[in-house]
Order: sequence, then structure tokens, then C-alpha cells
Amino acid sequence: MILATIAARGGSKGVPQKNIRPLMGKPLIGYTIEQALQCPLINEVIVTTDSVEIAETAKSFGAKVPFLRPAELATDAAGKLPALQHAVQYAIKEMKLNPEYVVDLDPTSPLRLLEDIAGCIALIQKGNCDSVITGYRSNKNPYFNMVEINEAGFAEVSKNAGSVILGRQSAPIVYAMNASIYVWKTEVLLNQKSIISGKVKLYEMPQDRSIDIDSLVDFKIVELLLKEKVSHGPI
Repeated sequence: MILATIAARGGSKGVPQKNIRPLMGKPLIGYTIEQALQCPLINEVIVTTDSVEIAETAKSFGAKVPFLRPAELATDAAGKLPALQHAVQYAIKEMKLNPEYVVDLDPTSPLRLLEDIAGCIALIQKGNCDSVITGYRSNKNPYFNMVEINEAGFAEVSKNAGSVILGRQSAPIVYAMNASIYVWKTEVLLNQKSIISGKVKLYEMPQDRSIDIDSLVDFKIVELLLKEKVSHGPI
């Protein structure tokens, strides 16, 4: 079976209550819950949150919220991985589920499509990786136009390609993670120490489906894209 998790912490410094902030009249988390429930490959959908308000909103859209996340897993300093591990362990022990794979869908990435979720699942089911992440081709490249400040205080290109790179098109391709979808083999997720570890495959998404809402500006951009999609069909 495939278990979908949706992690939605109550606290947000950038945009207060962003996970349930209305986006075109619907709470943000509602988009992701609906996608998860519509995906025929996903068997169960649970939301992990520390917020009673988010929990009630999630339930109203059909997701299960079998617990409220422990406070120590919901601080600004708490990482996402421990919260997901806690949720999956709870699902196994208390809900008697036995997921082969875990799909995590970030509620701040509402522009993903069902085909993106299916594509990530298909990639891991081929059996040659431990997990799948999503990203898009970055327009900033550490071999060309990204710099670091060295010990002497001067800027230098972040990565040395071994030869002079005269244009971004001739630099090695790099990807920016969009945090939209993660898929793990369950035993891998429960035992790893960081999000990116082991044999990881990347599923490429276009940039216009890769916006991760972290500010009010992001909200406005996503709303414009959704309005365009409603008016003129797929972006």
C-alpha cells in the first residue's frame, strides 16, 4: 500500500496560518488533500499537524488526522523528517497500516499535477532507488553565476568545473528542489538521518508548477497562475 502524508505546522513566520489561508476561496491545504485523495495509487491520506484549526480544516476535506503532532516536533527548529517518521510510525503501530511506500505532499505547493505524483511513484517502483525528490532546472548555476565569499573575503564561483564556463547553457545542469513531492520506501524513511540520503532519483517538474509558497508574494503569484489555468486551461 501507499501512504500519503501532509505535514502542516501551525506556526509560520512568513505568512501566519498559511496552510489554511484562503487561496481563490479555498484553504491552501485543501488543494493538496484533494490531490492526494484523487490519486488512485494512494491508499491512505493523513495530515500531521500541531494545530487544532488545521486539523479540523483537513478533516473537512476528507483527510485523516489521527493525532496532534507533539510540540517538540512542531517548533521552528524541528526538521520535517522527524515529524514524518513520527507520523509513519503512528500509522504502522496505531492504525495497523503496512505501507510499502510513503508519499509526502507539501501543502505549500498547490500547482503540482496528479501526473507529477504518479510519475514520482512510478520512478521509485522501478526499484533502482531508495527515494524520489522533485525539482526544476535552475536558472542560477553554481558553476557559472552563483558565488561564495572565500576566507579572504572575496567572491568566487561556487563550483569549479575544471574549465572556463562562458555561458549558463554550457555549464553542467543543476536542479533546484521544489519540495513539492517526496517518495520513500518506508523502511528507508524510518531509518534515514536526512531528507537527502541513499540512492535518490529526481523527478523533473517545470518551474511554473514548482512554486513553494513562503511569502505573500508567492501567494499572489500562485493565485495569478491558478486564475490563468481556470480561464485558459492548463498552464
